[in-house]
Amino acid sequence: MNSAASRLAAFTKSTLFWPVTVLVVLLLGNVIFTHGFLAIHVRQGHLYGSLIDILLFGAPLILVSLGMTVVIATGGIDLSVGATVAISGALACYLISKGHGLFVSIGAAVIASLLLGLWNGLLVTRLGIQPIIATLILMVAGRGVAQLITGGQIITIHSQDYKLIGGGYWLGLPFAIILVAVALAVTVLLTRRTALGMLLESVGGNAEASRLVGIRSAGLIVLAYVFCGLCAGIAGLMISSNTLSADGNHAGLWIELDAILAVVLGGTALTGGRFSLAGTVVGALIIQTLDTTIYTAGIPPRTTLVFEAVVVTIVCLLQSPAFRAKVVRRRRRRAAEPAPPTTPKQEVTA
Repeated sequence: MNSAASRLAAFTKSTLFWPVTVLVVLLLGNVIFTHGFLAIHVRQGHLYGSLIDILLFGAPLILVSLGMTVVIATGGIDLSVGATVAISGALACYLISKGHGLFVSIGAAVIASLLLGLWNGLLVTRLGIQPIIATLILMVAGRGVAQLITGGQIITIHSQDYKLIGGGYWLGLPFAIILVAVALAVTVLLTRRTALGMLLESVGGNAEASRLVGIRSAGLIVLAYVFCGLCAGIAGLMISSNTLSADGNHAGLWIELDAILAVVLGGTALTGGRFSLAGTVVGALIIQTLDTTIYTAGIPPRTTLVFEAVVVTIVCLLQSPAFRAKVVRRRRRRAAEPAPPTTPKQEVTA
């Protein structure tokens, strides 16, 4: 009992407490609008339900957010993940539409994503360009590249094997969820079970000091951007395979902002250093659940962005130690203030 209580007390003080609390509140709030929202059904050997849909539709965002977390841990940022998503999906669908094999098409898209991540990493480390500017270049140009691949049109394909990536099932679960779970497990294994995570945090905390003690900070930064590009490329395959089409203009549009927001909601600081992969996953699920809540509650589309902004602001304030400290100090100050003295007239009246 004491160990359970101590673990609970430690959890309430961790950065995960408020994001998890907000996620639970959002999920329970949907029960008010949708009866059986938390129910999971089995149909033809497949799992269905609102919770499964949240995981399925949030899978690309979770994947992109994992890559973004690693980049932010090094003190950088990647604004080009949306363009990488569009290029990856467009290239895969284009090659499939031209009669190339599934493995060749997917392999080409993955290699292209790795090269795009390598490009960003080299711009940051070799040329010394600020990460936000270096990735902004690909963010702008990448959309044009995706449009060139698709010819400015939406490419539609009819490959059921390709649909497995984003819209198929395996072992009763959507394959996209399994893919994200494997990616998360591998990322956790590499960053928490080896020295890689500590090295990334060291580079993010102080890249120059890390270099002086013998850490190859430039190589780690490049590796982080390559990993982020890989995650974005696989997310692009998920999105395009789910609809069996590629839209170079709208695929992955603004996903970079949602990914950064998910990382921040999860408790990782944009200044680099310590990061939380579990927090990032919770942050991505908050965003996806929030979108589901908006549609479930029937909130007018014109106020959707305002509603999201309000919820995100509340979560960020709850996570802020400075804000919570101010609230606590204000409460203590009010409690310590003496009661106003009563006048003789008030005493007589009493």
